[in-house]
Amino acid sequence: MPLLTRRRLLRRAALSATAAGATHAGLAGAAVAGTAASTAALVTGCDTTPDPDADPPGSLRFPPGFGWGAATSAYQIEGAAKEDGRGASVWDTFCHTPGRTRNGDTGDIAADHYHRYAEDLDLMRDLGLHTYRFSISWSRIQADGSGRPNQRGLDFYRRLVDGLHERDIAPMATLFHWDLPQALQDTGGWENRDTAERFAEYADIVFRALGDQVPAWLTINEPKTVVQNGYLGGHHAPGKQDPAAAYLVAHHLQLAHGLAVRALRATGAKTRIGPALNLHPCYPANDTAEAATATRLYDGYENRLYLDSILKGAYPQDVLADLGPDSRMVRCIRDGDLKVISSPVDLVAVQYYTPIYVTGQGDTVRKWPTSEASWQQIYPDGMYDILTRITRDYGPIPLTITENGLPCPDTLASDGTIDDAARIDFLRDHFAAAHRAIRDGVPLESYHVWSLLDNFEWAEGYDQRWGLIYVDYPTQRRVLKRSAHWYRTVIRDNGL
Repeated sequence: MPLLTRRRLLRRAALSATAAGATHAGLAGAAVAGTAASTAALVTGCDTTPDPDADPPGSLRFPPGFGWGAATSAYQIEGAAKEDGRGASVWDTFCHTPGRTRNGDTGDIAADHYHRYAEDLDLMRDLGLHTYRFSISWSRIQADGSGRPNQRGLDFYRRLVDGLHERDIAPMATLFHWDLPQALQDTGGWENRDTAERFAEYADIVFRALGDQVPAWLTINEPKTVVQNGYLGGHHAPGKQDPAAAYLVAHHLQLAHGLAVRALRATGAKTRIGPALNLHPCYPANDTAEAATATRLYDGYENRLYLDSILKGAYPQDVLADLGPDSRMVRCIRDGDLKVISSPVDLVAVQYYTPIYVTGQGDTVRKWPTSEASWQQIYPDGMYDILTRITRDYGPIPLTITENGLPCPDTLASDGTIDDAARIDFLRDHFAAAHRAIRDGVPLESYHVWSLLDNFEWAEGYDQRWGLIYVDYPTQRRVLKRSAHWYRTVIRDNGL
């Protein structure tokens, strides 16, 4: 790898806004609806044609059947890290390594959702959610990442899915949200092509266990974050700083996605599937030709590397040229890999948190106020820009927002309330941007707020609170924040 490219990649890892996760935050996702009628709409795609008579002055009405939801991930909320046959994941190892997470926090207990899922399901119902996006812990299904499935793990997710249906909430399940079984990491992790094959086997197990009970499946959550935070910056599991390995990992994650799509098709299940990508709209920091050129390449690494391979069957040539012909990624691509990666999908889940502004030198600068997460610039128009860009560049594939949210310094007042006005302002502005995108022809089906619950925020531990629902960690008591009450009204009115 050329030295200049190596420096650029390391700089990108240091400056990229992709530190999300639950922090993630990440960016870009979406899809679905609730109630018996809207569950059927999820499978076939809901009507995204706005009703011209549905926008009275001073309000924004979303299309009939629009799916309002919330999102979580397994390691961030479940806890029960060593119960019922669950094996260790890379995040268990990472968190228990001194100095890796703030305050030494771990996901051992998190929000204790594994034991309290029924209570959490009732809270979802009370909010009026149509759809709930969650992830499945691979190491809860296969402790070592291969072999016979753990029935107790499958039973937990079956109970969760059944409980969602009982409450007229459509499940949207993510197969992988960063928690690779540690046993697979010990044999090379995502640097090892075999891990993609193991992922396909795991996906097949889950598909055959839950099948059509999940109307929409997502494959890999934010492969870019694994690449940038796990292998460039090293501040996420597995904690490496290895630019040569990073984009080899990117290819194997994309390959795993494609293999999982094929595994679902092979089961004959009548359900939908797609990727979950955190997408950053990239803008030149100034009007120079150098900034425009640098922005184009930056966008290649941030967005087109993942979108083009899945939706066009080719990696962007400018990125491959920048990596160089001797890069581990370029050398590992085999005949037929891109055909697998571009196996037809039914939807794309978009996760949006922040824009990126690029200078002529390939650095990034901040143009807008940031949240408690220093990487997150608050720019609602970026939501509109990334959604319309996907439709313009890749056609009218159904889209769903699977993550968008804001961390706030939430505190429990003496009267038992949490006034998170900033989160309401943030969501209102982003909902409006999404509405504008729909009016301009984007087939956006649903919107999942990040996050349903306060949770373990990866390397930030429990210092950042992203939830609509406050979790008092010592007691695990749940309290609806002001934003949750506001969101209930948005859902009821199907608009603002």
